[in-house]
Amino acid sequence: MDGLRQRFEQLLERRNLATEVLGALEARTGVEKRYLATGAVTLLGLYLLFGYGASLLCNLIGFVYPAYASIKAIESPNKEDDTLWLTYWVVYGLFGLVEFFSDLLLFWFPFYYVGKCAFLLFCMTPGPWNGAHILYHHVVRPLFLKHRAAVDSVVSDLSGRALDAAAGLTREVLRMLARSRAFITPVAEASPPLPLEPTVGRANVTQPQKDR
Repeated sequence: MDGLRQRFEQLLERRNLATEVLGALEARTGVEKRYLATGAVTLLGLYLLFGYGASLLCNLIGFVYPAYASIKAIESPNKEDDTLWLTYWVVYGLFGLVEFFSDLLLFWFPFYYVGKCAFLLFCMTPGPWNGAHILYHHVVRPLFLKHRAAVDSVVSDLSGRALDAAAGLTREVLRMLARSRAFITPVAEASPPLPLEPTVGRANVTQPQKDR
């Protein structure tokens, strides 16, 4: 319990958006940050249990701050934070894939969104106990290295089929456009021949003779 409390206090000492907001509230209200954070976590848990729109709130927690931190990581010259948030998004994507197939079953559990929010917070927690880092190096990476050749083969095959399908679709579209253009554009009609000048009687016409 004491170790968990020390970790909690260490998290409050880090500089990020949440601790800056807590610091501003502490300066304005005079209440210590740890009490403010405990109250915020308690209210969040109660809302996820009984509040309306718990799914939306949980997804915002798992997306908004990581997206903001990822943008800051991209703009910073340090590459360690890039690796940190790339790891988070890999775990987040896999978790979303698993949740898609199990959501119909897990949705009915009363503590589902509380557990989901706690899991996402655990995945974005900074420090050596970062959940995304732990899951990636102990679960995702070993599975990826074990099945990398098979995954590359499947991806290459699917990419080739997608390119072939796209090329075939493009040819069909161009062919249809050419047919439509030929159907809409009228064929130029042949111009009728010009009428010939009348020549009948012209040879019998004699010029009047001059008087001698």
